[in-house]
Parts: sequence; structure tokens; C-alpha cells
Amino acid sequence: MKLTGREKSSLILEGVVTVILLLLLNMAIIVIIQDAIQSNPGVTNGMIKQSLKIGPLQAQIWSYQRILIAFLVIIDVWVVWWRLRRRYHLYQMDHIIAELHYIAQGHLDHRIPFRLKGNQQHVITSVNALVDSAVRSMDDERKIEKSKDELITNVSHDLRTPLTSIIGYLGLIEDKQYRSEEDILKYTHTAYEKAKQMKTLVDDLFEYTKVQQHGAPVNIMKIDLNQLIEQLTVSFELEAQHRGIEITSSVIPNPLMIEADPEKLGRVFNNLVSNAFKYGNGASYIRIDARQENDMVVVKVANDGTPIPEKALDHLFERFYRAEASRSRATGGTGLGLAIVKSIVDLHHGSVKVTSNEDETAFIVTLPLKQEIKENNQK
Repeated sequence: MKLTGREKSSLILEGVVTVILLLLLNMAIIVIIQDAIQSNPGVTNGMIKQSLKIGPLQAQIWSYQRILIAFLVIIDVWVVWWRLRRRYHLYQMDHIIAELHYIAQGHLDHRIPFRLKGNQQHVITSVNALVDSAVRSMDDERKIEKSKDELITNVSHDLRTPLTSIIGYLGLIEDKQYRSEEDILKYTHTAYEKAKQMKTLVDDLFEYTKVQQHGAPVNIMKIDLNQLIEQLTVSFELEAQHRGIEITSSVIPNPLMIEADPEKLGRVFNNLVSNAFKYGNGASYIRIDARQENDMVVVKVANDGTPIPEKALDHLFERFYRAEASRSRATGGTGLGLAIVKSIVDLHHGSVKVTSNEDETAFIVTLPLKQEIKENNQK
């Protein structure tokens, strides 16, 4: 830290004044002691000698005045050093306080730039860390507010679209704007399908908000991953046959025991397989492969359908994101399925990623074999 010209002048002036005061004080002490010695008959009669001379040159090797002066000089140097050092530290604190006032005025991108020694540096480091933490908290709060606004906007949009259709078709029936019973059935069927879309969105939204809550309950138990995946495969067999897709599973070793919440883990793989059916256009197979790697389990859900655009890969797990250019609901997706997958995998201290090319699209889930969940997070 560099002192200003005014501070340097003040420091020099204080040093000069201190030296002058100490010299005057030293002279007074010497005069008082000299006067006391000379006015004391016992001392003047030889109790204290002013000097001792030895050798042919009569070198003076001892004098109480010289010893006293040397002692006072040492004390003076220490006092001057102490006062200048104290004043310098005060100037350092003034600079730190000035930097704090500058930051407090709203310049949150500013940090105290200089480095000092000792406790002052601890103060600077703590202040900079505190400002960084405050800025991060403010950024997080802004992101949360923005996220809430986006959530409300997206939910409103996704609910309004089917709701508008429901009201429209039911309005036609209410106003008797139909020509036959066949028209009534057509209108009610369309309203029914739109209502199911709304229910799917509400269910997914409820599931997403539930797993996003801090300290969301996780019912951890030991399960056989092979049985869970087999049950999942069987539940999708009819749909696979209808679409002309072969769905298979493989688990190594068998059985493969893992600690997890069976309901939530089933939701993960159900969403991934459903996602493969909805968006894997032209796929001939869907494969679910699970294998143990040391103390982790790697599960891959793969299909050979239309690849995912590369620009969409980094956004797939964001809520309400769809790789489609429009928000068409032809596929029936809510845009929450993969966000739910990531949230549940995070609750299990795992990770999920996606790879996609012309040959295959694969979602890869990595989970620990054993979970360390706090008791208050368990049901």
C-alpha cells in the first residue's frame, strides 16, 4: 500500500516532533541526574567516578554519562519506531475503511487491491471474501427470481393452450353448435385429450417441485436393480410392439443390489424410456444396460432414433426445455421429464449425461452403490 503525499509529510513531521521532544526529555534527565550527583557529597567523594582511564593513551572506558546517553538513545529509537509504526498502521486502516465506504456505495465489483502484513491482511481478505459472498448471494437471488418468473410464464403458457381448446370445444357443445351426435363425441374427445395433457403437466410440475425442495424426503432401501429394470421393460413391451421397437435390458452382475429410493429411481428410468419413445423417431431398439463399476452403478438407456441436435445437448435437463423449435405438444411432452430425472439423480448423489450421434442416443446415469442420507431426509 502506498501512502499519499500528505500522509508521508504527516509521518515525517510526527517523527521530527517526536525526536525533538525526546531530545529535550533526554537533556532534562541528564541535567537532573548530573545535578543530583554533584550535589551529593557522598558521590562527589568517590562513590561514583565519571570516567576510568587506562593505558599509555589514557583511554576513557567508562562513564556513567555515556552509558546513560546510550541507554536513552536506545529508548528513543524504540519510541520513534513504535510511534511511526503505529501511525502507519492507522493510515492503513484509514485506507481500508475508505475502500469499504467505496464498496458500500454500490461498487460491488470493486475489491480492496493492496496487500499488507499481519492482522490488516486478514481484515482485507475477510472483507473481500465477504463482498464475494454477498455478490454471489445476490446473483443467486436474482437467478431464483428469474427462475420463478420463467416457471410462472411457462406453466401459464402450457396450461392456457389445452385449457383454451377445452373451453372452446365445450363452448360449442354449450351453444349447441353441432350438427350430430358424432360432432358432440368428437368435441368431447378432444376436450378429454386436452384435459389429460393438463393433468400430465400438473403431475410433472408437482413431482418436479417436490424433488426440488430443500431436504426432499428420500426413502432409501436396498433394492435389486435387475428386478426394477425388468419390471420397467415389461411395462413398456406393448407400446414397443405397437411402435415396432425392440426393448431389451441387461444387468451385470445379476442380482445387482443398490441403495436407493425405488419409487424415485423407477421414475428416472420410466422418464428416460418414455423420452426415447416420444423423441427417438425411426428407432428400431431401446436398450437399458446396467453394470457395476467399483462402488458405482452405470445405467445406459439408448436408442438408434433421430439424433439430438448438438446445440440442444447442454440444455436438455433444463425445465420446460424442448429440443423442438416450436412448443408443439404433438409428442405430449411437458418439458419437465428430464429436469425431474436430473433432480432425482442429484438427490441420490449421482450424475446424468447424454451423448448423441447418427448411430445412437444414450442417457447415462451414474449412481453410488451405497447412499449416505441424513435421517431427517428419510421418511
